[in-house]
Amino acid sequence: MDPIVVRGVDHAFGEGQAKKQVLFGINLQVARGSLVVLMGPSGSGKTTLLTLMGCLRQVQSGSVRVLDQELSGADGRTLETLRRRLGFIFQAHNLHDSLTARQNVLMALQVHGRGDPDRHNVAVEHMLGLVGLESRVDYFPSQLSGGQKQRVAVARALVANPAIVFADEPTAALDKTSGRQVVQLLRNLGRERGTTTVMVTHDPRILELADRVVELQDGALVERRPEVSEPNPPEVPAQSR
Repeated sequence: MDPIVVRGVDHAFGEGQAKKQVLFGINLQVARGSLVVLMGPSGSGKTTLLTLMGCLRQVQSGSVRVLDQELSGADGRTLETLRRRLGFIFQAHNLHDSLTARQNVLMALQVHGRGDPDRHNVAVEHMLGLVGLESRVDYFPSQLSGGQKQRVAVARALVANPAIVFADEPTAALDKTSGRQVVQLLRNLGRERGTTTVMVTHDPRILELADRVVELQDGALVERRPEVSEPNPPEVPAQSR
């Protein structure tokens, strides 16, 4: 069973004469371990579709199955339980200013209740190392650049080893090298752990790393052929920005 299956999904905002439909009959299947990129102009429905699949918005019409759980009609407790198996990376890093990089990432493990608590610090340091921040684990957000803050947010999303990662413009705050390294890390996790990634982006620099590129045009999906990718992507960590 594919980890994400979307069938006949419509979605609208507003009521009555102010109602505006933003998604029309969306059908999408995402294979386990794949990296799927969603593209399209602003207002085309990319983030709306991402949040529907990520259990962050109620399904209005059609079917959305995530990790074999139907989201249409699911209650709040079911959605909350499922969200604990997912990772989220947003354009805004949303770090806690009073916590260090280590503590921000550690909090994700504690919230998800994953792994041996005695090994949490090891897992946190390993993940921060993978995103090139091994020398900044005890820095507060105010001591980090915008790109470094975003890489802490990436580490926080990945440290609990989620089955699916939903990423909304994750490279927007990163330079070309750092952005590519983050996407390569996500692709490597797909191949090594079976982690599935769905990413919204306007960044054409990383399209060649995608297994699939799907474009939203006026609320409808159009499949695109991805660029030819490198056969053996280099290992992360990245250099600190």
